[in-house]
Amino acid sequence: MTGDLLLLAVAAVWGSSYLAAKTLVAATGVLVVLALRYLVSMLAMLPLMIGRRVQRRELAVGVLLGCTQASVLVLETYGVSMTSATNAGVLISLTILLTPVLQGGLPARFLLAAAVATLGVVLLVAGPGLRTPSVGDLLMLAAAVVRAVHVNLSARLSRPSFDTVTLTTAQTVIGALVFTVAAWPLTTDGLGTGEWLGVLYLALGCSVFAFLVQLWAIRRTSPARASLLLGTEPVWAVLIGISLGGEHLTVLAGLGIGLVLAGTFWGQRVERRHRIGSLTPATAV
Repeated sequence: MTGDLLLLAVAAVWGSSYLAAKTLVAATGVLVVLALRYLVSMLAMLPLMIGRRVQRRELAVGVLLGCTQASVLVLETYGVSMTSATNAGVLISLTILLTPVLQGGLPARFLLAAAVATLGVVLLVAGPGLRTPSVGDLLMLAAAVVRAVHVNLSARLSRPSFDTVTLTTAQTVIGALVFTVAAWPLTTDGLGTGEWLGVLYLALGCSVFAFLVQLWAIRRTSPARASLLLGTEPVWAVLIGISLGGEHLTVLAGLGIGLVLAGTFWGQRVERRHRIGSLTPATAV
């Protein structure tokens, strides 16, 4: 239960980050935003490594996960800047379906529950209607695929002896190195106090907190369950927009939220029963 609540918190944080990311990208560019986000994250994580002993394989896994996580963020950030928010929300929500497909071994009922949640996301963000596919749409689709791969790798490669803080720190270091080199020279002339606060929020909330919780929770549950909970991200984005941005909830969006919540709740129950049944096959029906 604790892991589920923390994953929902990550989804809420990510759902609240859209406005900050769009504002920062408009002010200084995609690569500079990602470089600053990872540099601040790295500086926050490195002090936590004092006194920790790092295993060679643990470091290798952290580097690999850092590459896949950085790939997701660069594809998402460029994709959002080149397509509509509607198309982006629908396409990234395909992670809910792609993750259990890659994981394998789950009952058909879980895939049906994931499909219900995905349909809810479509209704939630399809107010103005879907546009003709663009390059940005392809980037968002690629981001959904890589995110599904990243979640599955996080579960399969993280041994019980591996330290979550070490793996997360390795991810931030890899991202900081890659994006700092890609964005060099870093120009921050367009960033004022508000923009720097946005950078801190993306780094500390959407990266440090989210990466730690995501990895910690995935190692204690299944990739499919984690993606189902993280797939509520568009719901939080809409609710935050209504509460803070003065937006209005349409009937279609309300139906979408209901389907996302229903699909998520149903999928959780199916996944939990399947996991318990696989651990105790003698008592399975």
